[in-house]
Amino acid sequence: MASSQIEMGQTHQEEGARDVLSSDAPYMNMEENVPPAILKNPDMSNLQFEHSLDSDDEDNKSIAESILSSVATADGIHDTVGFYIVCLVILVGETSRGVFFPTMWPLVESLGGSTVTLGYSVAAFSFGRILMTPVFGSWSVTHGYKNTLLLSTSILVFGTLLYGQIGNVGRTEFLIFTQTVLGVGSGTLGVTLAFCAEVTATRNRTTYMAFLTAAQYAGFTVTPFIGALFVKLFNSYDIAIDWGFFKLNEYTAPAYFMTLVCTSLIFMLKFVFQDRKRIKGAAKTVKNSSRQTAVDEVANNTTWFGMTVYDACIMGCMLLNVTTRGSIGCFETVGITFAATHFDMTNSRASVIVATCGLLGVFALLSMGHIAKFLTDIQMLSGGMFVMCLGVLSLADIPEDGHTASWRYYVSIFMIYSIGYPIAHTAVIGLFSKIVGRRPQGTLLSWFVLTGSMGPMSFAVISGYIANYGDMSILFYMLTSVLGLSIFFVFWNKTTLETLSR
Repeated sequence: MASSQIEMGQTHQEEGARDVLSSDAPYMNMEENVPPAILKNPDMSNLQFEHSLDSDDEDNKSIAESILSSVATADGIHDTVGFYIVCLVILVGETSRGVFFPTMWPLVESLGGSTVTLGYSVAAFSFGRILMTPVFGSWSVTHGYKNTLLLSTSILVFGTLLYGQIGNVGRTEFLIFTQTVLGVGSGTLGVTLAFCAEVTATRNRTTYMAFLTAAQYAGFTVTPFIGALFVKLFNSYDIAIDWGFFKLNEYTAPAYFMTLVCTSLIFMLKFVFQDRKRIKGAAKTVKNSSRQTAVDEVANNTTWFGMTVYDACIMGCMLLNVTTRGSIGCFETVGITFAATHFDMTNSRASVIVATCGLLGVFALLSMGHIAKFLTDIQMLSGGMFVMCLGVLSLADIPEDGHTASWRYYVSIFMIYSIGYPIAHTAVIGLFSKIVGRRPQGTLLSWFVLTGSMGPMSFAVISGYIANYGDMSILFYMLTSVLGLSIFFVFWNKTTLETLSR
């Protein structure tokens, strides 16, 4: 019994060593007891060193025991300041859409647009993100994280200044163009996810990805509080400033607020953020462990439609990202108008409800570390999407007379924004990152984000047309069907997904 406990302890120690080394971050100074693997190849990378731990060489394995104390203190974030700044980058990028949420529909109406125009305006943000996500992912490798994030944030500043001129231009086309620019500036989500993957241990990856998702989620669901505050302030006190090109009102105040926030972020990136150099993967000559070999055998099998199992799972996770983000994109487009037409709510009241439920969703994301102790990524993903289905379905067949009890809207938004989406979306990000494993994650995560942005873009346009020409129940039944099929896919491939994400 004692010997088996020792062996289990050694296994845990080895896993800790591999997790630390896989982050490509220095964690100790070896001046004595240099591992044999490094003596044989002094120029080997950390990732190659990690693979050497997985080999059957007992000399290499023995170093896990000798560095236990160092590993124990390094099992976490290896660049804490950088991680927090990256979280702030995500928060600011998503705030550039969330802070405009309460005033977007009134602004479109003031410009003479319809719900179709609103759909294109919301989709334009995702379209801009799609344009630059793979480009920023590539630049983060060639030019580093710091320069890439500085450029993207500078574009955000330009976009907020353009937004402040929408009233002067007075055309919906200019609103769509401005939304596209803001989307371009916020197209670094893949870069930030890759940064997180580099500075965190593998077995805690989902927990730290949840922190990033919490920042992202707070940006576009909680910051409507700020937009609603501006609406309340300018309407209650009849504040309006008109100095030629500079106009300050309920529509432009969020834009200039974001200008100040983005400018502050640029200074933080320039003078506080420490850049990291991207390290290439290990050489192909490195020997894998028996467990990794077994996983690779499953991954390299060919499916009935010609793709490898690994490629099919990667594609499946991307499609799951599309469905979860697309579903929330529909509510971002028609949530305010639906509350007004079916529940007789004001824009500010509906925005406060969404922001409150979004805040509860942030708390759920920050608790993902505890949730992950009891549920797997597969269980969190399927469970979250099921709760989203219930929330969406509860809004179907509501008459458009404004007399429906408002508690139904509260419960639905709570299920979608507080429980379903935050948990499901975080789980699919963590699952994708684990399936990618030791392969370079920057480009793949950028494509993951790119395909995810296609969800809000396409679903926003569809929901705008349905809201303008059809019955909203059609949209809710469509979302329920898409989420239901996604749950079926997860359960059908449960064993394969669990094997590749070990």
